[in-house]
Amino acid sequence: MKLQIVPKQVNGLGEAEVEQLQKLVDVFEKHQFNNHEKNKYYEGKIRLEEVNLGIALPEGIKGLEIGCAWGAKTVDVLAGRSMFDGFVDVDGTEDEDLTAIVMDNNLVAEYPKACRDELKLGCSFATLSADPDIGCKIRFHSAQTAAGLWNGVKGRIDCGMAIIDTTEEKVKGDIVYMPSIVNLYTDDAIWVMKREGQQWTATKEPQKMGRPLMEPLIYNPTSAKPFGQSRIKEPIRRLIQGYVRTVANATIGLEFSTAPQKYLLGVTDEQFDAVVNQKFRQYVGSIIASTVNPETGEKPSFGQLQQGNIAPHVEMLRMLATQFSAATGLTVTDTGVVNDANPTSSDAILAQSQTLVSMAEQLNQSNGDSLRTIGMMALAIKNNVSLDGLTESQKNIVAHFKNPAMPSVAVTADAAIKIASARQGFAQTDTFLEMIGFGPADIRRIKSQEQLARGLAVLETVEIDE
Repeated sequence: MKLQIVPKQVNGLGEAEVEQLQKLVDVFEKHQFNNHEKNKYYEGKIRLEEVNLGIALPEGIKGLEIGCAWGAKTVDVLAGRSMFDGFVDVDGTEDEDLTAIVMDNNLVAEYPKACRDELKLGCSFATLSADPDIGCKIRFHSAQTAAGLWNGVKGRIDCGMAIIDTTEEKVKGDIVYMPSIVNLYTDDAIWVMKREGQQWTATKEPQKMGRPLMEPLIYNPTSAKPFGQSRIKEPIRRLIQGYVRTVANATIGLEFSTAPQKYLLGVTDEQFDAVVNQKFRQYVGSIIASTVNPETGEKPSFGQLQQGNIAPHVEMLRMLATQFSAATGLTVTDTGVVNDANPTSSDAILAQSQTLVSMAEQLNQSNGDSLRTIGMMALAIKNNVSLDGLTESQKNIVAHFKNPAMPSVAVTADAAIKIASARQGFAQTDTFLEMIGFGPADIRRIKSQEQLARGLAVLETVEIDE
């Protein structure tokens, strides 16, 4: 998506903000091509001409597309193990204001989308703004619709930009979506820039947070890459290319195996023309007949060339699947290729997934810190205070995630019962009910019915005493 915004021509924007916006636009445009490539591999839209070595595959089929879900698997399997479940205070309880914010913004459902964008492109962004109805509005943006500048001294973003809304426009007969509202997030304000025709106009909305109301979710950051790295990085894309190339070769090999090459020697010109003009009939016919060549007296001879074998292609796929598994932390089973490395027992499957579980734990820790910052800013916006104005309990909120190992209900229930036998009162907690397999709705019903039963018991006791 093109911004089509010239910072110097935005009406109402200050000189410092023009400079910040220009840097953000440059960063945004610089990464658009790479982001498009990663998104293409995630969706599996890879043309054969991009991977053809020019040796075995003919140029005539370069437009062929081979579906490959490895890019999506790389992202989705890890994202599926990062399950945000809301916030808790330092004492383990829920803050009512924050719980309302989570529910009003549907954060539990929106987080997986942001997590997939984060793993696909390296980072995603959350933006916050005051809302008269729910107190604070939280939106997530991918790196394809937002950008930020990192401040190494402060250890956070210095400023950020996000596309908030778009409009449909016709360009050379095609419908394209063009940005119509773009927000610039600075330490002291949100600059809302709206487009009318080709002219942009900025409006300043001051805020008292002392930092941009924008927070990134970053995967695998380094000192050189503070905004993280994509799961679909260059080595992974090369393995996906190998998969596409190998499947294309196997497909062509299978075509030749289905219709094996035959030869017929010593025929007349008329017989040759008949065979050439009716190839399919010659292939599916059960009898091929020919007379002696009157010109040479030679008897025609028929034969069939040895059929091709796709076994080498299958072995190549197995090798690529093993390399892909090692590079991404996925199990070989996740690649959909069966080989000797596939686990044969539940213990083996669990052992193979340990690398992925460790990655998910690191992802939860990193995203948990970002979500904690988002939660504190949301509380501050809703209560119309700065971060310093929050209570100690609100400053110590923690993002809660479900177990990334995703153990079975039988395993967690057994563990819960053992803990309850060793720790008095644990069986009366919501955590115990969660571990034995009950969801939030079931827990509410159980506690409500327990409370009703206790009330009835009290009434019965009173009646007996009377």
